[in-house]
Amino acid sequence: MLNLWNPGHLAMGLALLTAFVLGIVHGLTPDEHTWPITFSYAIGGYSTRRGLRMGLLFSLAFTLQRALASELAFLGVVSFMAARTNSWVWLVVGMVMLWGGWRIVRTPRPHSIAGGAREPELREARLWMPLVHGFIAGWGFGAFALIIYTVLAPAMPSAAWGWVPGALFGLGTTLVQALAGAGFGGWAASRGLSPEDLRKAALRTAGRTLKWGGIAFVGAGILTLLVPSAGQLAISTGIRIHNLAHLGLAFLLVILTVLGVGMGSFILEIRRLQPSVSPP
Repeated sequence: MLNLWNPGHLAMGLALLTAFVLGIVHGLTPDEHTWPITFSYAIGGYSTRRGLRMGLLFSLAFTLQRALASELAFLGVVSFMAARTNSWVWLVVGMVMLWGGWRIVRTPRPHSIAGGAREPELREARLWMPLVHGFIAGWGFGAFALIIYTVLAPAMPSAAWGWVPGALFGLGTTLVQALAGAGFGGWAASRGLSPEDLRKAALRTAGRTLKWGGIAFVGAGILTLLVPSAGQLAISTGIRIHNLAHLGLAFLLVILTVLGVGMGSFILEIRRLQPSVSPP
């Protein structure tokens, strides 16, 4: 029987199965290293197909990182218990989010609006952007990473297999995040907007989510670097599922970015562009 909460010493086959199922749970639960970024790029795709593609690209890069880190953990090359790992990841991820938001929604320069008001320039995200973001975000450290690096990777028989638990964990997450990306993109496309209004609403939402989410992540990174105890504050829920057992700053980042900025922004854009369309 799988023990996803606190697995002990496992045989190789059970360790691999545990890694994959843990990846699925990781993809389903509110994780600050995946959901805000998947939502941002998927909503900016404004279709089921493009949302699926963005979610898939992000998650495959995440998978590559987890496979690499799993191999390093097996070899004992890197200590994954280094203090403040998440603080630095939040800081870097936040800066990349800010950069991504700037690329999608560019504010016109002052001299370009001298003759009258001009709307910001809107551009679709390039395919390499979620790839870069996924690889960086994968270095975040939490309960799932702890299990992979200290229990599942060491259960492998040789270095030739050391990367496999991380890869299977990433593929489990990919399965969920790709479907989530398709869902976000499909939801955007089903709001009843004209193609041009849909593009405007989706890209403005993606840019705004990345920008404000980036500010939140940078702020969280700086705060926890200066006050490490801030990252440890959490409410215990009694749920024996990682990412749901304790709700703290990481959970707040997910709620603020996805529900607060992301969903709220898109609903406001729908009402602004086409008041007759009623969002769900």
